[in-house]
Amino acid sequence: MSNLFKIQAAQIKPSITAKISAFMSANTLLVVGGGIFLAIVLVAVLAPWIVPFEPNKMNFSDKLEAPSLEHLMGTDALGRDIFSRVVYGAQTSLVIGFTVLAIAMAIGVPIGLAAGYFGGRIDMFLMRISDVFLAFPPLLLPITITAALGAGLFNAMLALAISWFPWYARIVRGSVMAIREELYIDAARAMGVGSIRIMFRHALPNSWTPAIVQASMDFGYTILAAASLSFIGIGAKPPTIEWGLMVALSRSKFLDFWWTAAFPGLAIFLTVLAVNLLGDGIRDILDPKHRSDR
Repeated sequence: MSNLFKIQAAQIKPSITAKISAFMSANTLLVVGGGIFLAIVLVAVLAPWIVPFEPNKMNFSDKLEAPSLEHLMGTDALGRDIFSRVVYGAQTSLVIGFTVLAIAMAIGVPIGLAAGYFGGRIDMFLMRISDVFLAFPPLLLPITITAALGAGLFNAMLALAISWFPWYARIVRGSVMAIREELYIDAARAMGVGSIRIMFRHALPNSWTPAIVQASMDFGYTILAAASLSFIGIGAKPPTIEWGLMVALSRSKFLDFWWTAAFPGLAIFLTVLAVNLLGDGIRDILDPKHRSDR
């Protein structure tokens, strides 16, 4: 019997390996993007054990040193280790991405759900409000809101969320409108189930996928937009460690000391690239047409 189990295990193991290999080859974007993003998350989580120096510790005797074995990414104008600051900056960037999308979806999803389910005047009223926010260029509205609320990282995140919620409202609205006349929705109405319960127990779970795909693709843009706000001086403020702020603080020295802006800029690039690849991979998996082609 033991030999039989060994034979069966030997037959099952290649099958599992083959499935993993087939999945990875069929979802290259997801694997590459997910791998890079997972590495960034691990770096952010393990930051206290990775960094060789305290990120905000100034040492003017070591200022503007080029990359070396002691300072892997060099030092900035205040003698702070850039590698340590880039690693800790990953924490800030991930918090920005998750916070902005959470707030945007918390506002936009219920609006889109109500507009798509009820239709009529409610739909018109809610969508016209959303159109007001969509009328502004993508970065102009966050700049205006942040300037009105005051410069700061939290205000910048709130401004980005307010300017982006209409996209999620429209996505969810379109999905709900497509399923609100389905038989299971009619059956729930016939059984006397209330509209609120139908919306959140039946309509929302079946219209959630497009919003999740959009959020996965928007994550990188939130980080890039927040970095842009910090770069122009209305986002993160010292002593907060944020990649866009690091680039802004080094812009006057970049031509002579390239590493002061190159490494935080590279961190932004890699994070945005990883999340975009991950979002494309998730879209390909969840797209019904893509699944039917396979």
